[in-house]
Amino acid sequence: MSTIAFIGLGTMGRGMVNNLLHAGHNVTVWNRSPEQVNQAVTRGATSAATLAEATKDADFVMYCLSDDAAVREVVLASGGLAETVNPDSIVIDLSTIDPETSAEEAEAFAARNVAFLDAPVFGSKGEAAAGGLWVVAGGELETFNRARPVLSAISETTHYMGPSGNGARMKLVGNLLVAAQLEALGESLSLARKAGLSLHDVLGVLKVTDFRSPIFDGVGAAVVAGDYTPSFALNLMLKDGKLVQTFAERLGVSVPGTRATVSTIERAVEAGFGNENASALIKVLASDAGVDLTDETADHSTGLLTADASAR
Repeated sequence: MSTIAFIGLGTMGRGMVNNLLHAGHNVTVWNRSPEQVNQAVTRGATSAATLAEATKDADFVMYCLSDDAAVREVVLASGGLAETVNPDSIVIDLSTIDPETSAEEAEAFAARNVAFLDAPVFGSKGEAAAGGLWVVAGGELETFNRARPVLSAISETTHYMGPSGNGARMKLVGNLLVAAQLEALGESLSLARKAGLSLHDVLGVLKVTDFRSPIFDGVGAAVVAGDYTPSFALNLMLKDGKLVQTFAERLGVSVPGTRATVSTIERAVEAGFGNENASALIKVLASDAGVDLTDETADHSTGLLTADASAR
């Protein structure tokens, strides 16, 4: 088993740490705010007072941070991981960030001959807790192969995407699709309600057709139930949507659908839904249509509402 330093104990990080411990790895944790550290310690982790202490003897240094600013503070700033990590460690960034920030990390670690993977994950709170994330990694193939045992502990599947930066790029490609599915689901449910269709019956059709999606299943069920409990906050989806736009603009690729979805998300955040689940963008679309997507009282025996309600 490996000795792992894990940095960042947000919703995703806590689930990953639990699964690394469950797999038998020795895990030392550090978090910028200390409240979450005690919970990890009660599950078997060791706490460290500083980044240098956390990473001193680590075979792997893993971190999942909220945004580019957090990565710059923890990794790239003076005294950060890029300067202090043990050169014998493998560093794995699990965050969703701009590929250009990831490139800066790769360059900083390479200057000290530290092996590095950009390895963001698809999935949200439920998948992190269950060890069912999907990892997309960029970097040296040898480094990826050495890291697979620890990545497998947190994931359902791992995918090697090629050279450094390709994991970060793939994550934004995937997030474009996630945002598009949420926008499409909100528009379609609003249209269906306005047309007088039972949303239970609509979801029953979506569950079995050739355009079915776990996101449609889970989020659709939650919307009809009026449940916007955060698995992945709308504020973070806004951050990701803007990253997709910047990434696409840099490459000269038009993403009009993403622009429309980001506009919807911005309106939803302005309406006060930023700390709710990412699916809360659907509230704005329903309001635009003048419909309420909850509180159906009729008995529709064909409705199928039994999926996980997380948005990725």
